[in-house]
Amino acid sequence: MENNSEIVFVLQGLNDSLTNRQIYFAVALMSYLITVSVNLTLIITISLDKMLHEPIYIFLCSLCFNGICGASSFYPKLLHDLLTNSHVITYSACLGQMFVIYTYIFSEVTGLTVMAYDRYIAICKPLQYRMLMTAQKVAQLLLLTWCFSLLETAVGILLTSSMPLCGRHIPKIFCTHWEVVKLSCSDSTLNNVYGLIFIFSLILETGLIMVSYAQLVRAAIRSCADRRKIVQTCLPHLITLLIFAMSLIFISMSSRYSGGGTMGVLQNAVAAEFLVVPPLINPIIYGMNLQLIRSRMLHRIEKLIKNKPC
Repeated sequence: MENNSEIVFVLQGLNDSLTNRQIYFAVALMSYLITVSVNLTLIITISLDKMLHEPIYIFLCSLCFNGICGASSFYPKLLHDLLTNSHVITYSACLGQMFVIYTYIFSEVTGLTVMAYDRYIAICKPLQYRMLMTAQKVAQLLLLTWCFSLLETAVGILLTSSMPLCGRHIPKIFCTHWEVVKLSCSDSTLNNVYGLIFIFSLILETGLIMVSYAQLVRAAIRSCADRRKIVQTCLPHLITLLIFAMSLIFISMSSRYSGGGTMGVLQNAVAAEFLVVPPLINPIIYGMNLQLIRSRMLHRIEKLIKNKPC
């Protein structure tokens, strides 16, 4: 048994030829650049425009920032590995990657829960919205989102880092909690309990969001205009949430109870999906799909064009 700090893990998720990996590199690089660009564009637009300094848009900024963090924990290492034949990561870098990825996961789900609560208040209790969603309340909800996520992640990292490890091979393209735990030489009961709490927490928050949107549907079913609003906003949100939640539950359960082979390939594909798709499409579904943001972005673009020197 070697000192954990001296361990270098081997990531075994990339087994394609160099030619295929070069194609994947081009696709991944383009995806990463687009992801960062659309999220930054939305953050800058909301930050600079006082008309958009409303609770829902502030929560959206937090979601976009979280998307950039999640993508940046995954893409740079993947891009590097796609161009090399040695797919390794040090113990400390592995823990660091896990910390950012799991903080991203918890912040994503908690952030969506907060946004669902905001929409519930706005649609079901419109007359009380300004009184309930004060600047202080918004700050408290943002603090809750990030502190809760960081705390949950820190617990998992501490449990993992305290375990002596005997293996070095991870059948993934990035580090995950359970894949590292499976390399342990000691009892992993506490880590197993933490993993189950992680899944339960995800299911619970997803359930809360579903209840909030069910209330929105009941409130909006009164008029055709409200029905259109549900179709344009709530339905895409729910689809995105369910895809994200199902991907996480699948990868968490399959990591525990499945082997390699074809299932291992499927796990890596799903892992890439939940780290790649949400940060890319969230700004479109939650931001650019909103008429006010679209109009303010177009207004700023037109202003820039008019002020551009000839």
